[in-house]
Amino acid sequence: MQQPVLHSSLDVLFLLIGSVMILAMHAGFAFLELGTVRAKNQVNALGKILGDFCISTIAYYFIGYPLAYGINFFHSTDVLLLGNGYELMKFFFLLTFAAAIPAIVSGGVAERAKILPLFLATFIIVSFFYPVMEGVVWNGNYGLQGFFASLFGVQFHDFAGSIVVHAFGGWIALGAVLLLGVRRNRYKHGYASTHPPSSIPFLALGSWILIVGWFGFNVMSSQKIGSISGLVAVNSLMAMVGGTMVSIIVGKNDPGFMHNGPLAGLVAVCAGSDIMHPLGALVVGGIAGGLFVWLFTFTQNRLKIDDVLGVWPLHGVCGLWGGIAVGIFGQHWLGGHGGVSFWAQLLGSLMGVIFATATGFLVYGIIKQFMGLRLGDEEEFNGADLSIHKISSTFDRDMF
Repeated sequence: MQQPVLHSSLDVLFLLIGSVMILAMHAGFAFLELGTVRAKNQVNALGKILGDFCISTIAYYFIGYPLAYGINFFHSTDVLLLGNGYELMKFFFLLTFAAAIPAIVSGGVAERAKILPLFLATFIIVSFFYPVMEGVVWNGNYGLQGFFASLFGVQFHDFAGSIVVHAFGGWIALGAVLLLGVRRNRYKHGYASTHPPSSIPFLALGSWILIVGWFGFNVMSSQKIGSISGLVAVNSLMAMVGGTMVSIIVGKNDPGFMHNGPLAGLVAVCAGSDIMHPLGALVVGGIAGGLFVWLFTFTQNRLKIDDVLGVWPLHGVCGLWGGIAVGIFGQHWLGGHGGVSFWAQLLGSLMGVIFATATGFLVYGIIKQFMGLRLGDEEEFNGADLSIHKISSTFDRDMF
């Protein structure tokens, strides 16, 4: 009788460790944004991430998780304690994934967005739109996975969320960024003006926190200690290394690219980290690192899309690449474990980004129409810290 109790206890502990590691990643999101924005917007960067996480918790507990998995927690504690509270811990673990969506968006709309409309968008997306995406891929809702299986012989594969989390968040952010518009004085005479990061050390700290937490994000996605895989851990490592090395070379030692390159690699490897060969993961991560550097530069300078942290190329496009890459590097002939279809991955990935893009324009478009999204010119000039929080992150005003 003790064996099942021991197993359930270990599973709860396993997910608890993963949940706390990913919870720490939200501090990484905060510091990455804090280091990238100008000094007059640092307090706002920290506040947005914390507020978004708390709102996501309420939305996901009451609406999102029940919608995605058909399970709610409106029971007595006797019921909630079954299996040592495993279902509650699964909720906590998956909540940290759901809360990553607004954290991703936050980086794209930094320095000029009102905070309350962003919080409202967080509630709507985490309550209704993200659970649809999550439920379709990870719980077989609405029969789409069955359709893929009948058409291609296998289901769409996304082990740890390259599409479900990262691409979904990144393509939503694209809509929000375009609807919000560029920052004041970002482009002058047709050219991008310099808005340098306020703190490279804080940017690097955020990157490192995300890198460490990502191993909880990927490895613990098995959700059972008996299913833990060293392959997932090493593939995550190799993709991170590949993304870093290529971003250093292509980005010509730029510290911003250097510290976002590993994140690009990790975003891309999430989907196939359980079935790729480590050498395949190295290539997938390397391509993602180069893709991020090139596309960030192209969108900022040529397309004039003012995506402050580059969340669309980092999460949106690298996530899309990761979903498609499973269908290539997961194949036996490239050392993968097999059981995937290139066409299923291509179609599933494209369907995911179409749904995400439509979600972004719909949610933020409606909120813009009725509430507005953007700070006024004077508020933006003074900075979100003073305009929204009535305080600055420094004791001096030399931050403009």
